[in-house]
Amino acid sequence: MLVCHTTMIEPPSGTLRNELGAFLRAHRERLTPQMLGLDASSRRRTPGLRREEMAELAGVSTTWYTWVEQGRDVGMSSAALMRLARAMRLTSAERAYLFTLSGKRDPEAAPESGAVPEELPRLLAAITTPAYALDRAWSALAWNNAAERLFLGWLDGREHNLLRYVFLSPAAPKLIVDWEARALRLAAEFRADYSRHLAAPDTRQLVEQLKTESAFFAHAWQAHDVTEREGGERTFNHPRDGFLRYQQTTLLVAPQHDVKLVVLTPTLEHGSSDALDRR
Repeated sequence: MLVCHTTMIEPPSGTLRNELGAFLRAHRERLTPQMLGLDASSRRRTPGLRREEMAELAGVSTTWYTWVEQGRDVGMSSAALMRLARAMRLTSAERAYLFTLSGKRDPEAAPESGAVPEELPRLLAAITTPAYALDRAWSALAWNNAAERLFLGWLDGREHNLLRYVFLSPAAPKLIVDWEARALRLAAEFRADYSRHLAAPDTRQLVEQLKTESAFFAHAWQAHDVTEREGGERTFNHPRDGFLRYQQTTLLVAPQHDVKLVVLTPTLEHGSSDALDRR
């Protein structure tokens, strides 16, 4: 189902505020004065740091920090959250979780490297049906021989971006059954990813280039339709193998959550026996 696109992040609900407070309290209690060079001689009724100590280390007021831990509906700036993350010595995963619960974007979040995970080529080689991996801009990072054979004009060429292939290559409408509907769906799926990386220059540049080079993409993008990338039936008119029908499955690759592994599994009606034998 398509939904109206928005680039705003909603403020945390009461449930998220309570979860954020519990998260901060748990991490505050894990810290000891010795870890941070504080006076540990005074008697303490609770484990870890006191709230006032945590607030001082993070450069925020004790009242504000206390209210956040209590799950109250208070304003939170990215700067204050960054100071909390540093003072609490959060890992990158913990810091990302902190910002997610707060409904804020981390201005210091490092962009995904787009590097191919070491095990991915071996995994793709072990898959006998078409499979490929996409980065956050939906350029193919790696693929297997079956995918290269299927996607003529994309994985067998020099242009490996999926959106540029679908919207700009003359081979795409010939290969993809019901190309127009699939292209519209693809633009809506990409917008969901795009919203997570609004400041990333590579994705912004890609969208601007496509809007200039493809009137159909510009029309699709202007509609502001958004949907998550989902599986489902994918059909192709292959010039060598004839009509092909697949079920698509998309998986996220840990720990690089912007890397998607896409696998196409033939259905029972897939092609003819002669075409399958040639594959």
